Amino acid sequence: MGIHVDIAFKSLNKYEEELCGDKVEVLYTEDSSILILADGMGSGIRANILATLTSKILGTLFARGIELAEAVETIARTLPVSTVNDVAYSTFSILQIFDDGNGYLVEFDNPACIFLRNKQLTDLPFEERVIEGKTIRESRFTVQEGDAYILMSDGTIYCGVGDIMNYGWDRESMAQYALKCVATTKSASRMASLLIDACNDLYGQIPSDDTTIAVARIKKEKIVSILTGPPGDPEKDKEFVEDFLKPQGQKIISGGVTGKLAARELGRELVSDNGGLDPEIPPTSKISGIDLVTEGVITLNRVVKLLREYASEDVSVEFFEELDKDNGASQMSRILIEDCTTVYLFVGCGVNEAYKDKNMPFDVTARKTLVEQLKDALERLQVRVMVKYYS
Repeated sequence: MGIHVDIAFKSLNKYEEELCGDKVEVLYTEDSSILILADGMGSGIRANILATLTSKILGTLFARGIELAEAVETIARTLPVSTVNDVAYSTFSILQIFDDGNGYLVEFDNPACIFLRNKQLTDLPFEERVIEGKTIRESRFTVQEGDAYILMSDGTIYCGVGDIMNYGWDRESMAQYALKCVATTKSASRMASLLIDACNDLYGQIPSDDTTIAVARIKKEKIVSILTGPPGDPEKDKEFVEDFLKPQGQKIISGGVTGKLAARELGRELVSDNGGLDPEIPPTSKISGIDLVTEGVITLNRVVKLLREYASEDVSVEFFEELDKDNGASQMSRILIEDCTTVYLFVGCGVNEAYKDKNMPFDVTARKTLVEQLKDALERLQVRVMVKYYS
């Protein structure tokens, strides 16, 4: 099927609590992606421990192929139940998306998953099972490109209850807002950021409960090819550019000399682009048939920085304002974050002529190091990366 699962999550700690009582676990098996959201009883360190244990145990068991009933029984035996009110130690939601396009959802006492398909709210078919005295909702379905699945802790549906700011926010309100977000975003992270910010606003920036949003979006494979650095042997210039053009998908050229080389081999004009000028990032250029042409080292360093920031758990809405800028680094990062599942890097190992002209020292290993940093940053985002060097 060639699907890619884009997963992201955001949390708010209960006001004045250092630890969140919700915990999200993301793991990947040989044939699936698994998203687990656990909500520990209460708040603070106790809730955090309960949620962490629940998510870790469930993740480990599911990764080993253990059946649901056995996994829940293990949780029931391992973690305590409140002696005061007999309330469950932790609620949880588990979403598993298989590479063949099959989906599996298990929910215990968390708000029901919001499922969006074709930009519409859709109900997932489900059955109820009782395991160890606990009623479990179980769904099996087939995913489609463009699907969005939103898992939540109950803090998301009680935002602002009792405050003058909100009298009617509930799961349906969250679902309607999610519809707006899915129509205006491409990435799970951007969507999760908008949803959690809405919750925070409803709480008046003082959350009275731990609040977590976890988003999974289904995308088809999207390939991006990046060409950077001239080959060590000029005789390989033609092969270098031809290999770059072979994969389907978007094409990015990084480096002034590399741009000139590609334009020459393609028989096309390289045109400077003065739009989107940025005092910190060199301007882009244009070559007919190429999606983006940027400067090299400075731009790639900024791209690596942005990708690393995006991979962190505390990426903010302000980050996306930076991502939406019109400079070369933001444009490249936006493509790699929102329109990419696979990257082919074609890397020349020659000395840049610009360095020769200025009698500047150049270490080819510096380019390789930057490429490895880019590869590492992309792989943290679950992007598949292939690198080919041309000496």
